[in-house]
Amino acid sequence: MVHFVGAGPGAPDLITVRGKALLEEADVVIYAGSLVNPQLLEYTKDICTIHNSARMTLEEVISVMEKAEAAGKTTVRLHTGDPCIYGAIREQMDILDEKGIAYDYCPGVSAFCGAASALNLEYTLPEISQSVVITRMEGRTPVPSKESIQSFAAHNASMVIFLSTGMLEELSRRLIEGGYTADTPAAIVYKATWPDEKKFICTVGTLAQTAKENDITKTALMIVGDTVAAAHYERSKLYDPTFTTEFREAIK
Repeated sequence: MVHFVGAGPGAPDLITVRGKALLEEADVVIYAGSLVNPQLLEYTKDICTIHNSARMTLEEVISVMEKAEAAGKTTVRLHTGDPCIYGAIREQMDILDEKGIAYDYCPGVSAFCGAASALNLEYTLPEISQSVVITRMEGRTPVPSKESIQSFAAHNASMVIFLSTGMLEELSRRLIEGGYTADTPAAIVYKATWPDEKKFICTVGTLAQTAKENDITKTALMIVGDTVAAAHYERSKLYDPTFTTEFREAIK
């Protein structure tokens, strides 16, 4: 059996209870060494074999899984955050399907949630934004043309941009071209929930400058939108005493 496990955003105690239990039971662990906190490997048993996939190809990862399966061993494929976001898990699952190897998937806390916690931020404030766009700039890996930064920026919703720290001048240009103003609130969160976490509030127009001044070149998320610094917003109807819900009547 192969278990795909989300490791969480960084702090070792932010893995799920289920994910920790799977790590403790694993005979083989293949972890994304460029992003996963190695402290999580302390949950494994002494006889567990550990592989760092940062140095491996897809074919090498699958080969390790195949050998473990043939030996009757349990494998944990440990991805950063929640692997449904930029985790490259589908291609692994498709090959496992072809080979008849059983697997399941244990979700994790995504880095975009960890970044919100670092800022005590709510992405969805009434009358400010009720949507969150999760995207990235294209680099060596392309992005579909219909999913351009400009097209998403036109909505002025909350936006979280992964994998784009080295392209912040271009990111700002595209955000402004799409519809955000240069003074729209923004934030950079470096290594959210890790011990060396850093967070900076800035604007769309000062993203690149802020990163440069603080020597942030990778492993950061950018958050854009008025929810970053909203001082005024509508109160939630859920707890409004004048609003009737399934569970209580409005106070007249």
